[in-house]
Amino acid sequence: MPGSYEPVPKPINRTMNRVALFAHEACSAHDTGWEHPEHQGRLRAVMSALGKALPELNDRVAPIQASSALESEILRVHSGDHLATVRGACQRAAELDQILRLDADTVVSARSWEAALGACGAAIDAARWVARGEGPSAFCPVRPPGHHATADRAMGFCLFNNVAVAARTLLAEKLARRVLIVDWDVHHGNGTQDIFYDDPDVFYLSLHQHPQYPGTGMAHETGRGAGEGTTLNLPMGAGLEPLAYVDALLEGVDRASDFGPDLVFVSAGFDAAKNDPIGGFTLEPDHFALLTHELVDRTRSTAGGRVVSVLEGGYNPPELGLCVTAHLEALTEAADGTGAP
Repeated sequence: MPGSYEPVPKPINRTMNRVALFAHEACSAHDTGWEHPEHQGRLRAVMSALGKALPELNDRVAPIQASSALESEILRVHSGDHLATVRGACQRAAELDQILRLDADTVVSARSWEAALGACGAAIDAARWVARGEGPSAFCPVRPPGHHATADRAMGFCLFNNVAVAARTLLAEKLARRVLIVDWDVHHGNGTQDIFYDDPDVFYLSLHQHPQYPGTGMAHETGRGAGEGTTLNLPMGAGLEPLAYVDALLEGVDRASDFGPDLVFVSAGFDAAKNDPIGGFTLEPDHFALLTHELVDRTRSTAGGRVVSVLEGGYNPPELGLCVTAHLEALTEAADGTGAP
């Protein structure tokens, strides 16, 4: 509402100019079974790769232990029935000491509830940290992922929609007026689109492989009612040449930047990488670094470099670790004012 929002200044103190790494220890406890694509080895590979990179990034990255989300925060996006379903399934999994299915793709185990609260909590903490000017940007290496979760359904490996909960929190707490969500996961984030489809304060941009799960995200899906024009889908065929992908997504960012976002979220799926077992795109770590640099630069005039990136997909663990590292390094370079590679 007019007069209810005060823009947050850019950080000017060099001690504040560190990219935050918000992690939650419970995320590694979400046991889906080693045959499941979204298994525990993904996060191990990410944290191992980041551990090797952090010594060189020590003065530019601030590792921070995230808190767990409150149920009241998750209820800003998800229905009470949805929370009850997920919590009940996790409790049942603990009682039986088994992995239980919510659908053909989405499973829970004894500590999945803790992990889901931790993933949402990391995204919320990171969003507040950046929006309040405590640092320029943040990355959240979390699981389970979130962008397929709708307001009332878990699906596509996702229990709660981490980015949507964090975005809604910033808007509710008047830490932002408008936010842009850039989703570069190989799959369309149907849950994020659905949650904000009629919301004029959230712009959702997705470049994704089509046809591919979940089958949504057509170009004609552009929003509804007050949110008409705040959804931009870029469905692309498998095998897209990397620079064609980069050009298409950045053209979308330029179109979305006219929306005037105060802060940018990235649904950072790295299953668009060339060796991902369930994707068909061809990006390499350098392409994710280039996208990161350009995204920050092209939204800087309104967002002031404020970016919150939250891990989504990526199912080749060694490659995932390399891509995440390239992304984090690019965030630190953008914060330092270093140009794109």
